[in-house]
Amino acid sequence: MPKITFIGAGSTVFAQNLLGDILSFPELANATISLHDIDETRLRTTEIVAQKIAERLEINPTIEASLNRRQALDGADYAITMIQVAGYKPGTVTDFEIPKKYGLRQTIADTLGIGGIMRGLRTIPVLLDISRDMEELCPDVLHLNYVNPMAMNCWALSRATSIKTVGLCHSVQGTAMQLAQDIGVPMDDINYTCAGINHMAFYLKFERNGEDLYPLIHKVLEEDRVPDWNRVRYELFKRTGYFITESSEHLSEYVPWFIKRDRPDLIERYNIPLDEYITHCEDQIIKWEKLRKKLEDPKRKLRVNPSDEYGSLIIHSVETGTPRVIYGNVANHGLIDNLPQGCCVEVPCLVDKNGVQPTAVGALPPHLAALMQTNINVQALTVEAALTSNREHIYHAAMLDPHTAAELALEQIWALVDDLIEAHGEWLPTYS
Repeated sequence: MPKITFIGAGSTVFAQNLLGDILSFPELANATISLHDIDETRLRTTEIVAQKIAERLEINPTIEASLNRRQALDGADYAITMIQVAGYKPGTVTDFEIPKKYGLRQTIADTLGIGGIMRGLRTIPVLLDISRDMEELCPDVLHLNYVNPMAMNCWALSRATSIKTVGLCHSVQGTAMQLAQDIGVPMDDINYTCAGINHMAFYLKFERNGEDLYPLIHKVLEEDRVPDWNRVRYELFKRTGYFITESSEHLSEYVPWFIKRDRPDLIERYNIPLDEYITHCEDQIIKWEKLRKKLEDPKRKLRVNPSDEYGSLIIHSVETGTPRVIYGNVANHGLIDNLPQGCCVEVPCLVDKNGVQPTAVGALPPHLAALMQTNINVQALTVEAALTSNREHIYHAAMLDPHTAAELALEQIWALVDDLIEAHGEWLPTYS
């Protein structure tokens, strides 16, 4: 039976979903589940949740919990990372509050933009430390990374470690289900091909039995049925002819067209939720203690509902040989012709006994590749800064970020980077 290690298991709700998915497969019911976190209280809660899932499913996996990361990784067949370096406070709060002083507003700040850059600089060194442990303790492990900024993290790992890593996100399958609702076609009837970079991949094909469903998506625009929360994505669809995978609130900060200090009308017109991630985190903090008591209540049984995450499907396919197609974030070695070789791309991948096998897509429509390149520039320079400790690359990454560049002058960008590096302090390495 495989050993499956969760790094950052204190993300209890997300861990609960993955544990339920994994342990629902009979072939994985006797797996060893090794939970690790640096927060003892949250780790204990997730351990209780894992035991309750096993009880509900009437199975008997081995469940371990350890504050020692090396112990948790020793001999692992699969490692799942779900960490947040520096947490909501001080990490996320700093990434929002200091840019705000410069008039730079954000929605999520975890993938691109100045917030994504700083999150990447905090996170990549920790993931590299984890990978060095893996190289020593479980060199053949399959690493499933759920940590943002996805593309930056996976690009750095592919360059600097020998560990097999695939980055996983639910935006491809999640958006497909949203579009199915918008056009009134059952999801089970739809097939699609999607490719690009994480949070900026596009459906190159969206069909039902060979019928192109894009005309039905156009009808949503024509009939003024665009959901209020999805106006940004539909606007980009109108301008490019292809639908993007990540949410409108995310997309609004990857491009220079929607969040502008001197155009408050755009915020209202496109229903852009500024500071959304801050609000979301605050809500979670308020609700956490109540939720924790429910999860730990010995009299309360847990429901085990399937999620739409790929993690359990990958593990099951590798263990059993059952072939599946998932969308994974991997290094671009001959997969997308008109994106840089070596960058991190999101493409269809076959998974079976041979592991995760990415599919070559060829060339993307040129305007989509050009749009992605504006994000890849920022990713490349952030990864370079993280791997070389060269501070200059941080300034250059921020300088080329589409949203930051649209709002700030060069001297402001330099000063903002200096302020953020100083504020993050111990959470960042020393740069030359």
